[in-house]
Amino acid sequence: MGSPVLELRSISRREAGTTIVTEVDWVVQPGEHWVVLGPNGSGKTTLLRIAGLLLHPSEGTVRVLGETLGRTDVRLMRSRIGYSSAALADSLRPTITAEDVVVAALHGALEPWWHEYRDEERETARALLDQVGCSHRRNHRFGTLSSGERQRVLVARALMSKPELLLLDEPTAGLDLAGREELVAVLGVLAAHPTTPPMALVTHHVEEIPVGFTHGLLMANGRNIGSGPLEVVLTDENLTRCFGVEIRLNQSEGRWSARVDQSTQ
Repeated sequence: MGSPVLELRSISRREAGTTIVTEVDWVVQPGEHWVVLGPNGSGKTTLLRIAGLLLHPSEGTVRVLGETLGRTDVRLMRSRIGYSSAALADSLRPTITAEDVVVAALHGALEPWWHEYRDEERETARALLDQVGCSHRRNHRFGTLSSGERQRVLVARALMSKPELLLLDEPTAGLDLAGREELVAVLGVLAAHPTTPPMALVTHHVEEIPVGFTHGLLMANGRNIGSGPLEVVLTDENLTRCFGVEIRLNQSEGRWSARVDQSTQ
């Protein structure tokens, strides 16, 4: 199996006197694709930012790609991690083209102005846009793309530096049904490809878990309340504990759905 790609031990994070994450353990092995699932305010995004070396924990040990936080240059380590979030989308100039959004990731930049890019690097950006179904939009301004297209472009951007770990923070947030399904399908294709690095996807909804994702981490009130293979951790009981209401879970053709059990309300 090899060494873990990500290893978080007894992670806690406090901000302004409020505890956001409490004593969370999480280990991602090579070849695994994780969904981090839980309600609003459960600490999912904070945990992912710690995993992406964008935040330091208040307590605990963070090891990513064999390096320990506090004993390594995080600037170099971040170049080995693909990270996408809604905050990133808001940081991008609306008039930048989709291709430039992707290729600028080579240097961790938001604009292509400060660096020169070789023809083969731009060709890689175009191939990634094709992989996420947006090759026809490569010369379009980022701000003119649909919400779903913007999220798929950001996935391509996260892959541009050939990362060894891919972290996606709520990429389906705010998407309509068509946009969500297109993005979930893209992530399912990525999960099936042997060259795709281990992924972790933050979401509130089991319906947004792509086919091919292997493991789940359930968060509630800043704590890990269940983690492991999806078929083990995704149960009615665990989701009920996670969301605080009686939930009934269904699975069909590799996709999940959930509803509140009205008979108990």
